[in-house]
Amino acid sequence: MAPSLAQRLDRSLAVLGTTTLIPVGILALAWGQELIDGVLFGGHWNLPMVQGGSLLGVLTAPFSHSGFGHLISNSIAFLPLSWLVLLRGRRDYWAVWIGVYALALPVWLWWPGASHGLSGVVYGLLGYLLVIGWLEKRFVSIVLSLLALVAFGGMLPALLPFLSPAGVSWIGHASGFVGGMLAALAIHREATPQV
Repeated sequence: MAPSLAQRLDRSLAVLGTTTLIPVGILALAWGQELIDGVLFGGHWNLPMVQGGSLLGVLTAPFSHSGFGHLISNSIAFLPLSWLVLLRGRRDYWAVWIGVYALALPVWLWWPGASHGLSGVVYGLLGYLLVIGWLEKRFVSIVLSLLALVAFGGMLPALLPFLSPAGVSWIGHASGFVGGMLAALAIHREATPQV
């Protein structure tokens, strides 16, 4: 017996509800790290990605911030951009994370400075959203791209070293942005029938 419309709607809403909690859980990790850092370590327990440092730093860097101001500014952009990507699906969301981590590896290997914070992921999400609409040329994808551009396009100048504020890892932003763009290309290529 096929499920009724009400049952399918209930199931879809349950999946959507759990999906929207994914970025909230990720933020909980970052906020937990910052709280522990502030309360127990006086702000000295950072987990950045450092050239020549442990590979673990690449994995922990998004969850480590230089203070609550840094974390708040990343959180404000992270949640809505995450939800916009999650409107397309979990696969797309995790593809952005994989792209961001993949492009963080060269930064870790060759960039002579420390980098941490969710901003690389934030720029990855933005890069994904800006490119996917252009690639797919479908109404929903274009609307998501335009929403992201209008709401968060003001962040784009921080991709350039001469426009990025002092002390901000523009290379972390740029590598995350390119990682998100590559995720969009991969998702689009997977969905496009090969001739």
